[in-house]
Amino acid sequence: MAVKPVQYETLLSTCSDYAGAMALLRRYRPYLEVIPSMRRPQESIVALPLPNVRIRQPAQSSQAGMTLSAGTAVALPCEVVLLMCDPEWKIKTGVELFILIHRPHEDFSDLLMRWRQIQLLLDGGYEWFLPARHQHLLSEGADTLRPLFVVFPQSPDRIIKGLQGAGLPTIIYAEPTEEGEPVPSLTDELHLDEAADFDLSELDDIGPSDQSE
Repeated sequence: MAVKPVQYETLLSTCSDYAGAMALLRRYRPYLEVIPSMRRPQESIVALPLPNVRIRQPAQSSQAGMTLSAGTAVALPCEVVLLMCDPEWKIKTGVELFILIHRPHEDFSDLLMRWRQIQLLLDGGYEWFLPARHQHLLSEGADTLRPLFVVFPQSPDRIIKGLQGAGLPTIIYAEPTEEGEPVPSLTDELHLDEAADFDLSELDDIGPSDQSE
């Protein structure tokens, strides 16, 4: 059974605010630990659905097949970006999470290429297009970029195996059951260490840790 457009659109809308983002991160505990304040999640997470950036250096666009000049505004090929913010100081922290949801009719190479394109676009530095209510935040990109791939139970096994093989953080998302039973995630199958002992730097191939100014 293929992924349905309504599944994709529903999850995208769910992750577009802090509550939905929190629910998603609870399925991948290592990333839950990067939230500055669990007591004040609304002030700790800024969700940017279908985000746009302005790149600082020329970058190659695989979609357009051309080189983008510095200062160009670009739509990133991910669903949501989660910016972490210190609720006390009202400033961004050094970690940004990029949510990539498996799209209907998308195969493994298409999904992975979206993350590779993001890495290329942001490698030379970038600035965010922020909504009006968050204009007080610095728009400059962070030092640490981390992806989270979200697939569905209907997603082909080759996609899950490919993401696992590439060492990329992945969860299988399914709607909660009527009985409220927890939905298994891929992290349970991987037997990850407890989040308290988890070092983000140990994750394989998940992006540059330093962005040039």
